[in-house]
Amino acid sequence: MEFKTVSVIGLGYIGLPTAAVLASRGVNVIGVDVNENVVDTLKRGLIHIVEPDLDMLVHAAVNTGHLRVTTRPEPADAFLIAVPTPFKDDHKPDLSYIEAAARSIAPVLKKGDLVVLESTSPVGATEHLAARLAEDRPDLSFPQVAGEEADIHVAYCPERVLPGHVIRELVDNDRVIGGMTPRCSQAAVTLYKMFVEGECIVTNVRTAEMCKLTENAFRDVNIAFANELSIVCDKLGINVWELIQLANRHPRVNILQPGPGVGGHCIAVDPWFIVSSAPQEARLIRTARDINDAKPDYVVRKVLQAVNSKDSPTIACLGLAFKANIDDLRESPAVTVVSRLGESIDGRLLVVEPHVEELPASLGELPNIEFSTLKDALDQADIVVLLVDHDQFKKVDPYQISGKTVIDTRGIWH
Repeated sequence: MEFKTVSVIGLGYIGLPTAAVLASRGVNVIGVDVNENVVDTLKRGLIHIVEPDLDMLVHAAVNTGHLRVTTRPEPADAFLIAVPTPFKDDHKPDLSYIEAAARSIAPVLKKGDLVVLESTSPVGATEHLAARLAEDRPDLSFPQVAGEEADIHVAYCPERVLPGHVIRELVDNDRVIGGMTPRCSQAAVTLYKMFVEGECIVTNVRTAEMCKLTENAFRDVNIAFANELSIVCDKLGINVWELIQLANRHPRVNILQPGPGVGGHCIAVDPWFIVSSAPQEARLIRTARDINDAKPDYVVRKVLQAVNSKDSPTIACLGLAFKANIDDLRESPAVTVVSRLGESIDGRLLVVEPHVEELPASLGELPNIEFSTLKDALDQADIVVLLVDHDQFKKVDPYQISGKTVIDTRGIWH
């Protein structure tokens, strides 16, 4: 099977790097995104997200013509779907973006095409995608009915990359590939081996879906242990950072670092997909989610305690991203902390986030929250709240925070 043209649906933090890496291998890539501003930016060879080396790859791919971007899907040999999969207010998975992607590509599908879902999804989402495609294209056969003889191959292959290292990990990391049939799996392996140097490991589609959820739920449970430990240590007057350092000297102990919660598009979301699928059985996973979701409120209470001991204080909030040295604010506990502080106090909040150019709309609407430089925030603040361990914050001289009330949720100044 040969893939001369590959279409990537969704040009976000996963789709765009994947499209750029494929294009760098000489593949003709059609990138599709419904956001016209994103498409216009990429057409100029520029990027709309922060990721090391991505700007050079995209610029080169656009200039050589190997990457072309548009708002409407066009015929291709393979379609990679990398759209968001958030959850609804009741923590039930929202498959509307996947369904919209299916509707958009259905008219341009032809016999022999491959469709791969990369979006982190609840178990059964790939079969749901195939069913939706079959509804829109009754003239084509799909694996759920035709099996190995299907006109269209459908598979699931979750991304498993770390923001800040996406380009390298897209190439080096192993990939888990679950086809709806063995033939679907083999077609997907052929596609991914065009740019993946790691191993492509084949399983069935539901196991592949559950594998990605399991990876992130495992991390969530371990982070919940660290976050709960930090609360216990705070009550007992113990330095949790020193404690973890000492405990980790045991050869079989590796406790993670606590923080203000858990954010991002994966760990803060994916475990809920497991809970939704098996609500009575996934008790530990649900508890870990509850612990991590409650941690921002604990941080807010700590700050409010400090505020009560001062008259009209100015608070510096350092960091908004969900992890260090990136611009991604999705599900960020830091944003939650700042938002709730802004709603709870009358004092000024000076927010520092070196990786974005302006406050997100949810914070910009609050009159007592201001976007600030690090120097101005530290010069004016009575209380300093460290929420993200960006490298820039690690370089703060002790004299800059001397005499101020410091709440360090990341332990970089402990």
